[in-house]
Amino acid sequence: MNDREDRTDEAPGAPAVSDTVADAVADAPEETDAKLAELEDRWLRSVAELDNVRKRIARDTERLRAEERDRVAGEWLPVLDNLELALGHAAGQEGDAHAIVEGVRAVRDQALAVLARLGYARHDETGVPFDPVHHEAVATVERDDVAPGTVVQVVRPGYGDDLRQLRPAVVVVAKKAE
Repeated sequence: MNDREDRTDEAPGAPAVSDTVADAVADAPEETDAKLAELEDRWLRSVAELDNVRKRIARDTERLRAEERDRVAGEWLPVLDNLELALGHAAGQEGDAHAIVEGVRAVRDQALAVLARLGYARHDETGVPFDPVHHEAVATVERDDVAPGTVVQVVRPGYGDDLRQLRPAVVVVAKKAE
């Protein structure tokens, strides 16, 4: 007996298995073409959506930059106003140098406060260990009264913190006397 004659699980009148496979193979090119067209359409839509997302992010980034520039510039306007007042006062009060110096000092303090609010506090400490992350050494001096590697003079203050630094402090560092 052969295998074909032993099959009793096929329903009478049902097409043979080989007929179903033959029909599927015959329909395969149309189904494949339809599936391919659907996938290509989805791919093109995805590419277009990605391009739209890129453009939207670029617009949003530029808008945020402009808003931040405006905010920072607005922080400096009172400082500029006070400098103009000090200059106007200096022109009318040529004999009162002390008042002019105090006015300029107040404007400087206001500018330092603006920098601190923006996250860039001033660092001009002496007597601290030299730290290449926060300091830039421009000279060394022999000193017996402090430990070697200690900041003894700040030439130009630094601004910022560990995460964001506008510039390091320019300092003079003590070295061991020879």
